[in-house]
Amino acid sequence: MDADEVTIREQNFHSQVREYTICFLLFAILYIVSYFIIRRYKRKADEQEDEDAIVNRISLFLSTFTLAVSAGAVLLLPFSIISNEILLSFPQSYYIQWLNGSLIHGLWNLASLFSNLCLFVLMPFAFFFLESEGFAGLKKGIKARILETLVMLLLLALLILGIVWVASALIDNDAASMESLYDLWEFYLPYLYSCISLMGCLLLLICTPVGLSRMFTVMGQLLVKPTILEDLDEQIYIITLEEEAILRRLNGVSSPMEYNTKQLEQELNNVKSMKIKLERRKKASAWERNLVYPAVMILLLIETAISVLLVACNILCLLVDETAMPKGSRGPGIGNASLSTFGFVGAALEIILIFYLMVSSVVGFYSLRIFGDFTPRKDDTTMTKIIGNCVSILVLSSALPVMSRTLGITRFDLLGDFGRFNWLGNFYIVLSYNLLFAIMTTLCLVRKFTSAVREELFKALGLDKLHLSHNTRDSEAAKPSANGHQKTL
Repeated sequence: MDADEVTIREQNFHSQVREYTICFLLFAILYIVSYFIIRRYKRKADEQEDEDAIVNRISLFLSTFTLAVSAGAVLLLPFSIISNEILLSFPQSYYIQWLNGSLIHGLWNLASLFSNLCLFVLMPFAFFFLESEGFAGLKKGIKARILETLVMLLLLALLILGIVWVASALIDNDAASMESLYDLWEFYLPYLYSCISLMGCLLLLICTPVGLSRMFTVMGQLLVKPTILEDLDEQIYIITLEEEAILRRLNGVSSPMEYNTKQLEQELNNVKSMKIKLERRKKASAWERNLVYPAVMILLLIETAISVLLVACNILCLLVDETAMPKGSRGPGIGNASLSTFGFVGAALEIILIFYLMVSSVVGFYSLRIFGDFTPRKDDTTMTKIIGNCVSILVLSSALPVMSRTLGITRFDLLGDFGRFNWLGNFYIVLSYNLLFAIMTTLCLVRKFTSAVREELFKALGLDKLHLSHNTRDSEAAKPSANGHQKTL
């Protein structure tokens, strides 16, 4: 009996070591990738060798850690779905014994823990540490800045706890809730993270429909469009003449009052970028122009249509079946049954849609005017903006599994703390979320595909001067066109 207990303990110990090793290797890969991404956008002028350089370096490491956690949260649901299908297809394989339910649950718990740690501790510390200078009267240095940062974190924690305490007391005023207000670990932190998750899902509700319609424009800028009734040689010749004219004007400027030098330099940069695009279109092969672009556009349209159809089906399931609720269903477990009707093909489709929704939400986030200044620029992004971007991506990525399950994109159960949010059990919140997503996505797509017709209709009725049509073409009215001339109404 004692030998059996020792054997069981050894097996448990080795399994735990194996799981922690796998988690560490996965996170190390994500951390390295995140570090190179941030270094690509970080401003090079911030790299000095003084006290500020040490502060920037610490903030850089914390931001990299947060971005790696965000990437882990994005990959969490796809990794779990594909692991379930692999375990179902190869239940007795020796090479996948490391892949089990315990590892999946551990990854979900670690993702939840690190998300809370980054959101409530590391990122506020990085921001306050970057902005700190030390209290007056104390000797300047790293210690003084750390002391000021810790004091600010303490005050922020007291402020947040006070807000949560007042909100909880106002919402639920019975005796049991009043007693739970004094439990910090079991009540405050889960309740606070539930509120942050709800805010993240609401942010995704705004960003994702906008991003789904914006993806067509973004892919149109990245790919080479078909040349129909266009003479690229003539356009390149005209834009080359305009570039030479602007260069002559810049070289012939004798006084700042004669020409606006900055405006001429901006026009020159616009003309050069347009010339590069035209040359790229000219060098592209016929397959790339006439096949890749239409195929990608059709693929985006199919993915968007499937997403809307899945949400519509989920709305019907919510009305007739209680198990469709995100918090009400508990599946058979990992590796016991396929959660998709079409098996491995359905699981692959779910993974593609989850990544598509995440990319669309990021594109929609940076397309909103209120977050337009947050857009990172290559080699010209300050550490403050990097911290803000990391926090935004963390909020979006942490809410992605919840949104995917709430909308019915996947039937995989939310594990760990992700499935313990109180609002997931509210039928009216979940139903309203699905309805709003379907309606907003449909309206954004209709607005996107009817923008040209709407603009021409306004011109025909003489209403274009009233600025009733606010679309991307209006913002491009002052930019040079492909033939080098100025676009005007």
